[in-house]
Parts: sequence; C-alpha cells; structure tokens
Amino acid sequence: MTGALAAGPLGGAAPRAQRPDGQGGDLPYFSGGQDAGAPRPGGQGGPAGPTTGPATGDGPMMTPSTPNPLVGGAQTPPRMSDDTAILTPQKPAPERGAGGNVSGDTLTSGIPVVPQAGQVPGGPGSPFGPGGPGTAPSPHTPPKLPDPVQAAPAAAPAKKKKGRSKLVLLGAGVVGVAGVAYGAGLLMNHSDVPKGTTVLGVDIGGGTRDEATAKLDDALHKRTEQDLKLQVDGKTVALKPDQAGLSLDSAATVSAAAGSDYNPVSVIGSLFGNERVVEPVMPVDEEKLAAALERAAGGAAASGDGTIKFVPGKAFAVYGKTGKGIDVAKSTSAVEQAYRTQVETGSATPVPVATTTREPTVANSEVDRKMKQFAEPAMSGLITIKAGPTASIQFGPDKSLPKILGMKAVDGKLVETYDLEALKQLYGNTFDGVLITRGTGKKTPVQPTDVAQAMAKALLGKTPAERIATIETNPG
Repeated sequence: MTGALAAGPLGGAAPRAQRPDGQGGDLPYFSGGQDAGAPRPGGQGGPAGPTTGPATGDGPMMTPSTPNPLVGGAQTPPRMSDDTAILTPQKPAPERGAGGNVSGDTLTSGIPVVPQAGQVPGGPGSPFGPGGPGTAPSPHTPPKLPDPVQAAPAAAPAKKKKGRSKLVLLGAGVVGVAGVAYGAGLLMNHSDVPKGTTVLGVDIGGGTRDEATAKLDDALHKRTEQDLKLQVDGKTVALKPDQAGLSLDSAATVSAAAGSDYNPVSVIGSLFGNERVVEPVMPVDEEKLAAALERAAGGAAASGDGTIKFVPGKAFAVYGKTGKGIDVAKSTSAVEQAYRTQVETGSATPVPVATTTREPTVANSEVDRKMKQFAEPAMSGLITIKAGPTASIQFGPDKSLPKILGMKAVDGKLVETYDLEALKQLYGNTFDGVLITRGTGKKTPVQPTDVAQAMAKALLGKTPAERIATIETNPG
C-alpha cells in the first residue's frame, strides 16, 4: 500500500517523495522514478527492480560485499528500509528496455493503481496504455446474459362441451340403474328353476326341480303319449311313441333349465315378466324306431304279405302279393320331426312318409303249412283251461278264439300270437285265489301268460280229452 500511495502518477509527472534525511527522490527500494538506480549520496544506490522484502526461507543472506543478481552486480545497501512490507515473493524483474523503465509499483496483492485525475486508462500518457508493459486491464465489462427464454403462452383450456358431459352423466346413470336392477333380479330369484322359464309354452319357473318336472308332465303327457299317424301309400298307420323310442324327457329338460342364469338380459328381464325359453330334451331310440317302422310297414302293406285271418267260426289263408311299404331309412328323420311337432302343437295330422315296393315275405307254401298245423285244429272246437282244484273256463271258435288268436311273420315264417289283454278280459276272475309256485320259490296269482301257455297245447288237440289243459300250480 505504501508503495502504491507514494508512487503517485507514474512516469515522473509528480514530485518524488523525500526521505526523512532530506536526500534523494524515491524510496530506496522502489523503482520507476528518474533516479532509479542512481547512486545516493554516500555511494549507495537504490535497487533497480522491485524488492521482495526481507528474505525469509533458505536463501543466502545478502551482505554489502555480495553482488546483487537483480541489478547486475551492484552492491546492495547495507541496510533495509523498515517501512518495507513483507510481500509475496516475486519473480525477477525483466531487464529495462531502451528508453523505458519497468514499473515496480504494481503490487502483487491484486489492488489496481488508481490513475490521477484527467488520465484516461489506456490513453496517452497513461502507464497502462495499450501494449505497454504496465498495461492496465480494460474496464471490466460483465458478460451479457442471454435473454431469458420466454415460455410459450399456455394454451387456453378447451371449453368442455356441455353436450358431452350430459351424455357421460346419462350413461353413468343408465349403468347405475342397470346394476341395481341386476342385483335385485339376483336377490329375488333363488329358486332351482329361474322365474319366467318356459318349455313349449309351459311355465315351469319359480320352483324346485320336482315341481317343474310335474308341471311339464301334467301339461304335455297327452301330447307325448298320443299315437303318431303315418300315411303310407294312401293308408293311415298308427305308431305308438313309447314303442317307437320317441319320448319327452321331462327330468333332463328341467335339469337343463335349472341353475342360476347370470345373463344380465335374463336376470333383469325376469323383473318385468320376460320369458326364458328352454328347448325340450326329446331323445330318440333309433333301434326301437326302426323296428316300429318295420312293423308299421307290414301293417300298411298287409295285402302284400301272406298271413292267416281268424274270424268267428273259422280261419282262412291270405296269400301274399307285391305291395307298397314304408322306406325305413328315408322315413326316420320325418317321423322324428312329426313327433316333435305333435308335442309342440298337439296336432295329430297324418304325416306322409317315404314308401318303397315290397315283395311278399311269406311264401304261399308257408301259409298252407301254418293253416294245417295250427289254424284248422285251433278253430275245430272248444277248449277247456283248468287251474287248481275247481277253477276252469272254456274258449270256443265262434266268439272268444277269433278275439284272442292272430298271426305274424318272423323271418319268412308265420307264428301264432295271443292277445293277452283280450284273454284277461275273457277269463275275468275265474282263477282268483289260485297261486302258482314260481322258480324262485315265491307263489303268485295266475297271469294271462300262464293261461296262453295252457291254450297252446289244447288248441292242437284233436279229441275232446286232448283239448283240455291244466295250469300246473307246482311245476317242480
């Protein structure tokens, strides 16, 4: 600080400071004046470059006889100024150039020298002119900060369309109402068969499975048991559904309809009386149906098959001829559909079925053989059937035997048949109280089959004694 204040305007423009002893110009340890390096009175000169203050550290101590390397061999003064500040060690000053002095006034403390009034830094006469060794730094110009980035103006919020909001609210309301209705439908429908369930127009819902089965049977049993009428080559043939393997399985139908229906349409619809239609289960026994159609074909083309007819008082032969019959293979599907329609509507309209040409299955010779072997002896007179000690009954060719006897073709042969229902009606309670010991050891009443077996032996008898047959009560 003392050096900077004492220097004044550099370049010798200001008077030099006097030493306390009244001699010299500049202080002995600062350069830059006109007398820099000139010997002082007494033969002692000031240093030519900046001083470094008292030596500290490991350097050699300077004595009067020791050459000073900083001033080219000049002798250093025997003493040092006591007002010299201990400064930061400096590098050696550069050699003076021609016509100029190296400024030693710039301190290494970083404080710039303040120029005198009227001097412009860097101008003429300034020690900090451009390019000079003591050039002062240019006035500090702070860097221009980049212009702040202006954020893009926020887009104005889009106005919500009132129509869309109303639609959203309306949709949420509809969903809410539907959910409430769905829950109410589930709570109100705890039955085995959901409410509103119908089968062929019959309401079976709202109860247990057994109740639903009973409802279905009561409403449709007449339709399911009614004979199916088939039209064969201009003739009508009756077909019994139970014998033809046709039926409505009520239990299976109810099982298919039972259980909770979680379909929202069905659940909510049940609250408003909507129907839940279930298809009926109608299985078909194909083997039974084919056999039944074969029998019906024989009846439709009876004129084409040889047989024996029993009429009051006699039996006569009917010889076969070519006729029309049912084509079983082509008629099966039509018969199944006709039965389904009959159950659904209750209509018993004759159903046309496919026909085929049928040749006689029983030869004329077979008809003649059966006439001599069975029909003629059977219709030759009365027969008597007995059981137990007192029970007995007679059957004759004029009234009873024509109602009981018949013929059917089996593999080209004629076999006699017995109408068991007509037989039972004819003997009535004649054998009541008579018990027969069966093979199992149990005793049971006389059955129509027991009477028919006894008749088969009596009908072949030729004498009155041979035409009496007894039902064995203890066959073993």
